Amino acid sequence: MTFQPRMNNRINGFSVIGGLNRRQWNGVVADLWNVNCAPLAGGFYVADDPRLFIVLDAKGAGRPNIRLRQPQSGFCEAGQGQVASYIPAGMELWAEMVEVEYVRHLDLHFNVEILSRRLMEDFDPAQLKAPRLMFSDPRILSLAELIAAECVNPQPLHDLYGDGLSLALLIDVMRLGPSKQRKRSALANWQLRRAIDYIEENCLSGIRMETLAELTGLSQSHFSHAFKASTGLPPHQWQMKARINRAKQLILTANHSMSVVASETGFADQAHFTRAFRKIVGVTPGNWARNQKA
Repeated sequence: MTFQPRMNNRINGFSVIGGLNRRQWNGVVADLWNVNCAPLAGGFYVADDPRLFIVLDAKGAGRPNIRLRQPQSGFCEAGQGQVASYIPAGMELWAEMVEVEYVRHLDLHFNVEILSRRLMEDFDPAQLKAPRLMFSDPRILSLAELIAAECVNPQPLHDLYGDGLSLALLIDVMRLGPSKQRKRSALANWQLRRAIDYIEENCLSGIRMETLAELTGLSQSHFSHAFKASTGLPPHQWQMKARINRAKQLILTANHSMSVVASETGFADQAHFTRAFRKIVGVTPGNWARNQKA
């Protein structure tokens, strides 16, 4: 089922410009808002899921200032310009607009269950319980701007683009370090056969690591390491090898040009196909075809 963020709020003084711009990826919902603010605009917010609130632009006649206050602790943080706030699930928060007439902000809502499955041992859900309000970080703001641009892109890029950006942003905010080296056991025979059969049957389509992990009953991290331990290749390289094998079959059995073979096997163009073929086979498709006929 598609992840839908859940938030309760009581707000006043805001007027949305142009409606909500929303994109959804694997366990992440990104909402981009353009809002006009009346004097003393503000409101109360509490959500069932953790989120990032990132101010990309704030304008006003004086010194536009956004304040975030936690009612239970009385703690208050204020920020100007581009700032980000990480807000844990269930944390009550009051927002106050001080001399702010317009604000453009990005809200990123995260599904903890999906993130836990994706990051597994590298991620401790307890890290999501500590708030960080009104901080500024150039890398996080740069990632947020790229995500915001994708939210309004009339021709959205591949889902992996926004998915990767949003996951990278969360990793940066949570300060997750590199994975510790662990020895992984290989896949069981039935797991390996099931994964390979699926990859080879669907090699011309986009294959999600999540799907392969579910087929074998493992986490994504565990599956990826175990697959490489079993085959010597990561799953995406095995998929590329399967696509090249499909291309070889077409070359041998059909009278197609190399540009048609490239298109039929899912490559962007003939040049992309040639590079991938040479990397795996060691020669260009044309040379390989001539060798088969010799």
